[in-house]
Amino acid sequence: MKTHIIVLDSVGVGALPDAHLFSSSPEYPRGDEGSHTINHILEQTGIELPNLEALGLGHILTVKAKKVAAPTGSYGRMLEVSQGKDTSTGHWEFMGIQLEHPFQVFPDGFPKPVMDAFEHAIGRGWLCNKPYSGTDVIRDYGAQHLETGFPILYTSADSVFQIATHEDRVPLETLYRWCKEARAILQGQYATARVIARPFRGSHPFERASEHRKDYSLEPPANALDAIFAKGLDVIGLGKIPDIYAGRGFTQSIHTDNNDDGVTKMLETMRSDFHGLAFLNLVDFDAKYGHRRDVMGYAKALTTFDAQLPEILAAVSSKDALYIVSDHGNDPTWFGSDHTREYAMLLEYRPNSTSRDLGERGSFADLAATVCASLGVPWAGHGVSFFNN
Repeated sequence: MKTHIIVLDSVGVGALPDAHLFSSSPEYPRGDEGSHTINHILEQTGIELPNLEALGLGHILTVKAKKVAAPTGSYGRMLEVSQGKDTSTGHWEFMGIQLEHPFQVFPDGFPKPVMDAFEHAIGRGWLCNKPYSGTDVIRDYGAQHLETGFPILYTSADSVFQIATHEDRVPLETLYRWCKEARAILQGQYATARVIARPFRGSHPFERASEHRKDYSLEPPANALDAIFAKGLDVIGLGKIPDIYAGRGFTQSIHTDNNDDGVTKMLETMRSDFHGLAFLNLVDFDAKYGHRRDVMGYAKALTTFDAQLPEILAAVSSKDALYIVSDHGNDPTWFGSDHTREYAMLLEYRPNSTSRDLGERGSFADLAATVCASLGVPWAGHGVSFFNN
């Protein structure tokens, strides 16, 4: 049995009931209430997603895509229990981890003890230490970085410590070592979900070298990946998936450069001889288009994936399962530049199976229970399986 998960990073399907408590911008005091990543893209661009619609996209509650008469997949949406709207929170809950408290964020930058410790660890100063857009921060601080060699440090509304350096000024190996130093510092009182290496290149206003990005996550609690791994099954992580779980519980990690590369390598994996889970994140929706509020770029990325979907479905054998999900929203029509607190998309494809309305799932952790059930792995953690033999 093979089970496949593809995360369409940030393709949310409507604001969660508590979205008003999550601020994306001081300009909008009602927080993320009213955000809807997929609908607002469809409404503003008029794109068509015929293959996702054939699976059942338009049957997901509130989604305004075309409703086909006889979907080939099952469909629903998932409510996030954990208090967050970031990559780590969503992906951890996918694998059965429901956080009692949100990850710590630093809207005023990281405190002096953290920065002093980091400066001592790397033997030089630093620049910025504020919440910032990734493209803006290299534009505004890139020249000073090239002159001094000091790394650019910034954060966001998420629990992230991001380090940006120019590839011609700081070798990648050095950047990665500095990230590991930061990861060791950002524990306990200052625990931060992820440290992210953000290399860039070229001349002003500079270009992000996203293919060399690396994430260094906090060690997650025990989760479904551990359970699958412990049963001796394959656990293959593609893209940033292994980084999100601190590299634990994987039999193989496969780097991807972008969405297209991710799909290509996922197809290669699906067609290979393995038994277990293949888990892919397609980050471009979020990193390249959502945060940059690029509606047309986001729309084009969705139509590209939709065109690739028939080949993906053809690689799912009769006994296997594919789950297409999203981890949060990042409505490119919304205020600010941060994620939006939204329901997760849920589409299931199992050849020769009857289409079902999976409804509104009570937790992202239902995916963990379902994946374990599909692979015959005992699971006593959070989540309720919807796997139906």
